[in-house]
Amino acid sequence: MTDSDDGRELGVELGDLEDDLESADYPMDSGELMDKYGDRELDLQGGSETLREALATGDDETFESADEVEQAILNRVSSEAVGREGYSDRGSDAADDNTDESF
Repeated sequence: MTDSDDGRELGVELGDLEDDLESADYPMDSGELMDKYGDRELDLQGGSETLREALATGDDETFESADEVEQAILNRVSSEAVGREGYSDRGSDAADDNTDESF
């Protein structure tokens, strides 16, 4: 689950948790997941939060694989994983750009 050499994907670094999830037995319900890994820290671009905090919005659910757990993390992690809010690497909006440059 790596996006770059540092293991960060979509602003989230799982660290050793990634390996632990890969070697865990599935299916695993959310209670068991929290008992085993809930206090583990997720490294985000703008800080960190625990697995318990990231998955707090989920109800009682069952995960069939490490990939399902990782996808749930990516879907539910806080905005701290986003980096700079409002930033886009797609260039400026032509309506807001007052230059006379033509392509």
